[in-house]
Amino acid sequence: MANNIRHQLSDRVFHWSMAILTVILLGTAFLPILGVKFNWVPIHWVAGVLLIISVIFHLYRSFFVHGLSEMLPRVKDFYSPFGKSSSEEEKYDLGQKMYHWSIALIMLTLLITGGYMLAKIDTPFWNRDPSILTDWTWGIVYVLHGVASFLLIFFFILHIYFSFLPEHRELLRSMVYGKRDLNN
Repeated sequence: MANNIRHQLSDRVFHWSMAILTVILLGTAFLPILGVKFNWVPIHWVAGVLLIISVIFHLYRSFFVHGLSEMLPRVKDFYSPFGKSSSEEEKYDLGQKMYHWSIALIMLTLLITGGYMLAKIDTPFWNRDPSILTDWTWGIVYVLHGVASFLLIFFFILHIYFSFLPEHRELLRSMVYGKRDLNN
């Protein structure tokens, strides 16, 4: 590709905002379980609402600006599934696409279940109403939210690990600076 920009500024801001909000959400969810005492609920729900807003922004850009074609697996992706793309004009290889779809499923599960869980707390914007679901359904919501949270931790660690591998350092730099090659 002639264009040296891999990630536009708005996409990088989304990525790092999502990363910061995810760390805040994981911290406010798991530190109290580990015995760290603080008023975590307000921080957690505000970060959750901000994450919902940022994901809506990302979905808008994915559907109307970039198009989904960049992230859809193609037959040619399976010829070189986790290495260089079979076609140099491809931005993402199969591993990156599958990681993205896994994170998308995990995040949507967390955001939908977390959105329902907002009904169980009082905020300045709404009053608590846990009667919107039955106890059995709330149990499903909590299990899905918990399982997705643990999967998110696994994928988050995986993401950090792969971003620091020498063969992926250019991708890490491009997520910070936007450019493919900092020498150009």
